[in-house]
Amino acid sequence: MKLIIINGPNLNLLGKREPEVYGNATFESYFEKLQSEFPAITLEYFQSNIEGEIISKIQEVGFSYDGIVLNAGAYTHTSIGIGDAIKAITTPVVEVHISNTFSRESFRHQSYISPNAKGVIIGFGLQSYKLALRAFE
Repeated sequence: MKLIIINGPNLNLLGKREPEVYGNATFESYFEKLQSEFPAITLEYFQSNIEGEIISKIQEVGFSYDGIVLNAGAYTHTSIGIGDAIKAITTPVVEVHISNTFSRESFRHQSYISPNAKGVIIGFGLQSYKLALRAFE
């Protein structure tokens, strides 16, 4: 099975950014743990702060991979383009958020990803990614 985790803007700052919300671990260190916990999965990782690069990656893998775990960050709430890219592909997508977006500002309650996702996992910290990977087992 071949899966990719795609992270959006500012998620490259995990471990430094608002540790009270996002924790102290970098995503790279957590990704290594995921790879060791899921040895039967070929697991890749992509992060970009640029909306168009995220759309291009979704299109690149969206017909050949078994699944996408997507944390589009703030683009979740603003990017019709990312939502349309997910709608256009055949690879299933699980939307992930580290924090509980519904306990935050009201603009974070809207998602352009959710209507086209296989499922949504919100608010379990970095464990949200592990839960999303399990959804593809």
